[in-house]
Amino acid sequence: MQMRDAGPERGNGRRITFYVALAVFAQESTWNFYDAQVPPLLATYVGSAAVIGLLMGMDNLLGIFIQPWMGHRSDNTRTRWGRRIPYIAVGMPVAAVLFTVIPLTSSLPALVAVMFCYALVSNSFRPATESLLPDFIRPERRSRANAVVKIATALTVIAAALLSLLLVDDQPVLAFVVPSVLVLIAVAVLVARVRDSSSPAYRAVLAEDREAGAAPPPLSRMRDVLLDVVRDADRSRLLVMVAVLLFGGGFSASRALMTNYGIESLGLSRGTAGGLTLASGVVFLLAVLPAGLLAERIGRLRVIVAGMALFAAAVLVGGALHTPTATIVAMCVAAVGAAGFIVNAAVVLWNLAPSARVLGAYTGLYNLSWACGYFVGPATVGALVDLTGWRYMLFETALLPVLAIAVVLRVMALRRRVPAQAAVAL
Repeated sequence: MQMRDAGPERGNGRRITFYVALAVFAQESTWNFYDAQVPPLLATYVGSAAVIGLLMGMDNLLGIFIQPWMGHRSDNTRTRWGRRIPYIAVGMPVAAVLFTVIPLTSSLPALVAVMFCYALVSNSFRPATESLLPDFIRPERRSRANAVVKIATALTVIAAALLSLLLVDDQPVLAFVVPSVLVLIAVAVLVARVRDSSSPAYRAVLAEDREAGAAPPPLSRMRDVLLDVVRDADRSRLLVMVAVLLFGGGFSASRALMTNYGIESLGLSRGTAGGLTLASGVVFLLAVLPAGLLAERIGRLRVIVAGMALFAAAVLVGGALHTPTATIVAMCVAAVGAAGFIVNAAVVLWNLAPSARVLGAYTGLYNLSWACGYFVGPATVGALVDLTGWRYMLFETALLPVLAIAVVLRVMALRRRVPAQAAVAL
């Protein structure tokens, strides 16, 4: 019987993975295009690069607070459609409409107001979309499914670049309409084809609700979820979040500061320096699925540690050789290591969740940790560069993943202490 059931289960997993990847591709296409084309719109009203950067960071700041809360709110939602789809069905179309309005604004207050509303709505449904994957996919298969979603995310960079190249100069309003149409198509397909009320996680939560009866459900408040993570004597979940912050910081610093490193340290032009990470983006696309499959064979924590070690070693060698070619090769090798971490870190956190009841909250906590890393990393490495000069930027970038390795090794040691924890798919 198990052999006959495995085929339909795998087929359902592939179907759900495709739908989630489609939704993520659509919503991330708008975000990447937003990051590329909203700054020039702001520049028509604002002359300060610092102010433009502050306004562009508004979405990340909102996400830090909104995503964990909205993920947990979806955890506690019960409808005949499930607990995620209602937020997606409402949020994605509203975000698409707001996105099309951005180029139609005619003043700075109007533009900022639409930006705020778009960021607010988009951050609200994002954890619900991403949480569909652990809702449907069993723990031991989540790495390969998440790899497919990460491929879809990476492809959005290409999609946004093509939109900028083909439409922005001649049809700036249409350029914003196209990603919005993609979002509407994706939400229509998702709502028509997916009911997360049928997911294994949702059925498990309903069973917990029936067992609890009239008693308040455990971890029913976001505050309770956070306290459970912080107060747990095992500390594994908290340490994974710290590792996400540290590695996210190193990864973001390697991206955000690379153009300036090329200009200031390697003597490249602005355009040439901006292309130092282009090849590594392609390599990352090729590496994510193998990283997911390998993790399911040898263990996610092992792949995460190996990936971070490869990332750190690559940037150190690139810094030591200190040539444009060496830097490009180093970033390609580092991208392979980054894939090992990025594909599997969220899966580890999902698999450490105490119940399917809080998978949305844990998606939000992962995104919170990653966003904090993206905020802290470039600032930390930038401060070190101020002290030592651009020549040593890659060496300083390696510090954060090295610290993250120590944190994950501690998690591995904690998991070995308790035999019952060996059953968790890590």
